[in-house]
Amino acid sequence: MSNSTPTTDNEKKKSKGNRSPCSPSRVLHIRQIPNGVTGAEVVSLGLPFGKVTNFLMLRGKGQAFLEMASIDAAVSMVNCYTPAPPHLHNQPVYIQYSNYKELRTDNQHNQARPQAALQGVNAVQHGNLGITNALAAEGGVLPSQGSVLRIVVENVFYPVTLDMLYQIFSKFGFVLKIVMFHKNNQFQALLQYADAMNAYYAKMSLDGYSIYTGCCTLRIDFSKLTNLTVKYNNDKSRDFTRIDLPFGDGQRTVETSLSTPFGPPGFAPPLGFSQGTGPSVPPVPGALGPLTITTSAAPGHMAVPGIPGNSVLLVSNLNPEAITPYGLFILFGVYGDVHRVKIMFKKRGIALVQMADATQAQLAINYLNGQRLYGRVMHATLSKYQTIQLPREGQEDKGLTKDYSNSPLHRFKNPCSKNFQNIFPPSATLHLSNIPPSVTVDDLKNLFTSKGSTVKGFKFFQKDCKMALIQLGSVEEAVHALIELHNHDFGENQHLRVSFSKSSI
Repeated sequence: MSNSTPTTDNEKKKSKGNRSPCSPSRVLHIRQIPNGVTGAEVVSLGLPFGKVTNFLMLRGKGQAFLEMASIDAAVSMVNCYTPAPPHLHNQPVYIQYSNYKELRTDNQHNQARPQAALQGVNAVQHGNLGITNALAAEGGVLPSQGSVLRIVVENVFYPVTLDMLYQIFSKFGFVLKIVMFHKNNQFQALLQYADAMNAYYAKMSLDGYSIYTGCCTLRIDFSKLTNLTVKYNNDKSRDFTRIDLPFGDGQRTVETSLSTPFGPPGFAPPLGFSQGTGPSVPPVPGALGPLTITTSAAPGHMAVPGIPGNSVLLVSNLNPEAITPYGLFILFGVYGDVHRVKIMFKKRGIALVQMADATQAQLAINYLNGQRLYGRVMHATLSKYQTIQLPREGQEDKGLTKDYSNSPLHRFKNPCSKNFQNIFPPSATLHLSNIPPSVTVDDLKNLFTSKGSTVKGFKFFQKDCKMALIQLGSVEEAVHALIELHNHDFGENQHLRVSFSKSSI
């Protein structure tokens, strides 16, 4: 290799720790790549975050360099994959910033195929959706396609709902519309993405995937339709860009009336459903590596990144008597850093929540959509707004719009924070930390009881009395208590930290 091709001596020094060096670069170093992984598969890791401008595979060393078009794209990729390493061929691979600021590769023989893969994948990303010889050389073929997928669900042993499909397919981008129907004795759906690339990516990753172990298998191809027309927002059809559509007079479907939030006994709920636990569904083969469908595993370790897109959430069906901007800031702050919150002035049951980035927005949807809050089932989806505007001076707002971008309460400001590994669905058991030595079990029980909670169990951690678990009467009670008591001031600058626990007492 010539002098212009990077060597990995510097990378080796850094690879001993999994932490990324602190100076971001648009060149990323990827290591522990299993044998047999293709260049296209490595390039696909960068695809959700933007254009990949260069690529170098060090075959035999299990390493590669990926150059993104911008520093922002590289930072998004590292921030997403540091807490949850992506998998290739069922093995985790690790990504960190490289010392190189750009990647100059000589187009030598052993790099020709990866470069071909790069050209092919980027051709798709930039709208040239015909079959490219370049990616075909890598063993993959790109169909010409649009942004609408046709989904057939085979072996429908358990009910499949529109919300389930939305949760699963949202992993790959902004879902605009879904229509479900029965045809030829088959359960089918049409699903439209905002972008054709997301549709391609979802098809590659989810075709052949089973929602539940051994049944409800997805068969996906591209529809000839270029746009779906949705007249009603109900159990059979929905346009996520329009909350004003009528429900229609269609009967509630058998599929949804049978379904429960827990799904069938002994099976894992689909992606992002917060209730219940279950075994992992077999991983999906595809560009993204395995997609673990389970709520019992640490949710921070999902292999699928949210596609960078919108970071503003539309939250509806809120209780206007009880909800506050601060309450939404604390609750949504469990899943990402909340920058702004706006409760609608004329419709107090609807709010906008602006997260730090699209990945955190998607996490918040996965864990909080369908959660009960102050007696109502909250709905969370992506908003059509890209940002929340602060009120102009003199504009009537009544304190309903708040900016929290500089709040000291953000949990994820530090990219190496342990909080990334401790993201769990809402649960009746809360994890308490930063408890001062003077505070007793009774003090804590009384504190929670005073906020209306029923305390069913409590235990301090044996090694460390600064931490404890407290079990409350229900998940909804725990959600309310977290909002009320996270950052509770014990005096002398000691503030209680509250998060959801994966354990029970």
